[in-house]
Formats: sequence, structure tokens, C-alpha cells
Amino acid sequence: MNSIGVFFVSVLLISNVASTKILNLGWFTFDGGTLLFPLSYIFGDILTEVYGYKKSRNVIWLGFFMALIMSIVFIIVGKLPAAPDWNNQNAYDLILGLTPRIVFASLVAYFFGEFSNSFILAKMKIWTKGKMLWLRTIGSTIVGEFIDSTLFIVIAFFGILPNSLLLTLIISNYLFKTGIEILFTPLTYKIVRFLKKEEAEDYYDTDTNFNPFVKN
Repeated sequence: MNSIGVFFVSVLLISNVASTKILNLGWFTFDGGTLLFPLSYIFGDILTEVYGYKKSRNVIWLGFFMALIMSIVFIIVGKLPAAPDWNNQNAYDLILGLTPRIVFASLVAYFFGEFSNSFILAKMKIWTKGKMLWLRTIGSTIVGEFIDSTLFIVIAFFGILPNSLLLTLIISNYLFKTGIEILFTPLTYKIVRFLKKEEAEDYYDTDTNFNPFVKN
């Protein structure tokens, strides 16, 4: 579990930094973090599927607080006076000079998206009696990624970017992220099977309190 948790948090932090660049890739227009961020949902799916919602909840909160700390550090460093012979303040501000609005948007979108994804997967595992893993991973991602993409783009850019571009970004992010989840389904199956066998773990959240703010 520790290894998956490390990958989860690492992907989250790298994605946040990469999101400072907007890309055009074929029909899609999205922030750079979209290339990697879908992996956080895949790792989240694996955590919930194997270890259950309760343990996944702990990792989601860890990612939340690490993203918050990273954002605060970037903002503080950006505000501190630069050395006289260092001439890259403008470049730093453009790439890492996060505004409170962007930080807020990122954290809100992450919170609701990740917890929705984990909750739906855990519930679907009970409903399907542990069968059709592909349906659970894709189904939970369809909801989680939609919530995440919509909240982040609307909170971060409403009133700044044209509404038409906001809609384009939401649709592009959503389709691309969901597509990555579908594409990686065979790999998800292999990792889940390996972990269940190696760690003798296959948790069902039948008696779980799904409140994200409780520990048990």
C-alpha cells in the first residue's frame, strides 16, 4: 500500500506543477497536468479496490495536505526578495507564482473529485460482489473526473477566460482523462490481481463510514 500511496501523491504534485502550461494536442486543449493526473485516479482506484475506502481516504487526505503545503511554499518563495544577481523572478512568477484562486480551485476540485471516485468504486464493489472491475474503475472515473475538471476550471478561470474556452477546456480535460482510464484498464487489472495475491487483501466496505472527515 505504501508504494501505491507514494505514487499517488507524487503524481498529484507533479501534475499541479505541470498544469501551469496550456497545451494543444490534436483536438484537445488542456493544461499540462492532464497528461499525468489521470494516473492519480488509477492509483486511487487500486487503493480503494484492494485496501478499501478507509485506507484510501487517508492517502487522499495526505495528497490534499501535501498539495496545500507545496502551494504555500511556492507562494512564500515567490514573495521573498530575490538575490541581487538572480534575474529570473518573472519566470518564477509565471510558472510557480500560484494565485490563491488557483490553489483554492485545485484543492476543491481534488477533494470532491477524489472522494467521489473512491466512494463510488467502493459502493459498486459491493453491488457487483467484486465482479466487473472494469465497470467500477471506469464508472467511478466518469463521475470523479467530471466533478474534478468542472470544478477546477470554473473556479480557477471563470470571468478570466471566455466561456467558450472554459467549455472547451472542461470537455477536453474530461474526455482525455476518462480515455486514459479506459486505456490503462488492462494494467489496472494486473496491478490489482498482483496486490490482492501478494498481500492477501481484498477489502469490502460493507460497514464503512464514508464521511471523509472521520478516521474510522
